[in-house]
This record gives sequence, C-alpha cells and structure tokens, in this order.
Amino acid sequence: MSQIDWSAGRWTNPPVSADVIAGDLHVAAVEGSDAWRHTSYGFVHENEHALLAPFRPGTAVEVEFTAAFSAQFDQAGVFIRASRERWIKAGVEFVDGVPQLGAVVTDHRSDWSSGPVPAWAGRRVVVRASWAADAITIRAGVAGEALQLVRVAPFDAADAVTAGPYVCAPTRSGLVVPFHSWRATEPDASLH
Repeated sequence: MSQIDWSAGRWTNPPVSADVIAGDLHVAAVEGSDAWRHTSYGFVHENEHALLAPFRPGTAVEVEFTAAFSAQFDQAGVFIRASRERWIKAGVEFVDGVPQLGAVVTDHRSDWSSGPVPAWAGRRVVVRASWAADAITIRAGVAGEALQLVRVAPFDAADAVTAGPYVCAPTRSGLVVPFHSWRATEPDASLH
C-alpha cells in the first residue's frame, strides 16, 4: 500500500478551495456540484469535484474521509472516470436525513444503489475500488473496521482511466470534506 500525494491528481472541476492542513486535504464544494446522467431525473450534471490520477487494471485505490454531512445529497467517496459518459462514483451520501452507502455506475446513463448507514455519521470512512479483469469491486467501511461489499460493476479495460477522491454538494454551499488519505494498493483477492 502506498500513499498518493494530493499533488498527483488533477481536478475534473475545481472546488471552491482545496487546502492541505496537517496532511489532510480539506475540500470545499461548489453549491450545485454533482455527477449524474439522465436516468429518472432527466438531467446531466458533470460538475463534481474529483481529484484524479491514473488507474490501471490489477490495482486498487482507496480514500479515507470524515462523513460529517448535514444537507440533502452531501456526498464524498471515490470516483473512477473512463470518459464523460463512463464513470463510477461510490461513497457516502446524505439522503433524507440519513447517511447512505452507495454507488452510481454510469454508462451513458446513471444508475444508483444505496443503503442506510446511520452509525457512520461523523465517522472516518474508507472506500476502496478494486479493478480486476472486467469489473470494479467497491468496498467500504468505518476506518479500522472490516470493509463490506457495496457493488461489483462491469468495467472493461480502457486507456486513460483515472480515479481518486471526490466531493459534491448538490443542494447547498459551505460543505467542506476532510480527506485523510488517498492510497494505491493491491486489488481485493476475492469478492467475499
């Protein structure tokens, strides 16, 4: 496992600010930032704040952040991007007053899966994306505890895939998320 320096990534869309404080990256999101394509809502949002570096098959990336959210759809986690129309975001999103663990897999249109994790509110969370063969496996959990399976999603190998931490604030200004770590590691050995 190796740390990825915050300076190694490039933003998909610049946040209000991104300041390194005592080694942590504090990201302030722009109000209205989000990532979504078409499905059910009929709109396209592609103004997320994702700090991305090259990501290759046979590797994994994980991010650790504090999930202290309070407004509808506040969110943070890991973002994997192959193109404007092919990407995955996975992490914690605040929905209807409860933190939800979930993933959005996008191949021209987005889908969304989520489940409540109220005990994660205000805690440090780790989200890992492993790329093996033709799939991305997402796991997440409270830092220091076992990670749970979130999603296995098809993902064919492609050139110029990038991945890293992301944050969005679809409904408000003032969201600041502290990211504590961005790591490259070996992919998960199994699905269970």
